Amino acid sequence: MLQTPRGGAGHGTAASDSGLMSIGAVLNMLREEFPEVTVSKIRFLESEGLVEPQRTPSGYRKFSAGDVERLGHVLRMQRDHYLPLKVIREHLDAVERGEAVPLPVMGRQRDDEDALEPVEGRTAARIGRAELLAAAEIDESDLQEWESYGLLAPVEDGVYEAEAVTVASLVAELGRFGIEPRHLRVMKAAADREAGLVDQVVAPLRRHRNPQTRAHAEARAKELAALTVRLHAALVKTALGVRPP
Repeated sequence: MLQTPRGGAGHGTAASDSGLMSIGAVLNMLREEFPEVTVSKIRFLESEGLVEPQRTPSGYRKFSAGDVERLGHVLRMQRDHYLPLKVIREHLDAVERGEAVPLPVMGRQRDDEDALEPVEGRTAARIGRAELLAAAEIDESDLQEWESYGLLAPVEDGVYEAEAVTVASLVAELGRFGIEPRHLRVMKAAADREAGLVDQVVAPLRRHRNPQTRAHAEARAKELAALTVRLHAALVKTALGVRPP
């Protein structure tokens, strides 16, 4: 069974800082797999009860290896399974208690005989407008502005894909550096072009009659998406002359 300790040895005590990490060190570790993660994202996950780092007498966060592992699980379940944070928290807490619980599945359950049907046949996790505003900690006026620039869009009236929370949080974070939503239209256009390139590769597999082949198409799409994100991040860092830590 996968173990996901909430805080590791000494959690919740006045244990020494031996083996504990700052939030910056945690960010560098997580970005190897999750290049889009930010300090604000980690703090938000803490505020939602997904992780509970220790605090120094001066108030600085100190994370254990167990905290980092737990954060990795949370980010992975958001990215790969589009699960809401409440569902993720309840799942990980149950695993910590030693309960043999399966990974939650959003949308209607599949029968064994059609379990290999492609993802487009399933109902992905979605959130309402109010939930998006609360999760991203933004105002209605912010969301309306970002929608006007095409950065976010509901899939239907008042309902968004779960990934909209990540997009909104990142747009807000960039705004703190003076980068306005109108400046991000070029990034949205680039993302659409990259998505189109990936779709060209996997489209023939998605149209295949064999359900296993169609399921393989979704796995390939995720792999290619991760590679394009890493390449994009590397190209931006190279253009800016940013050296690795």
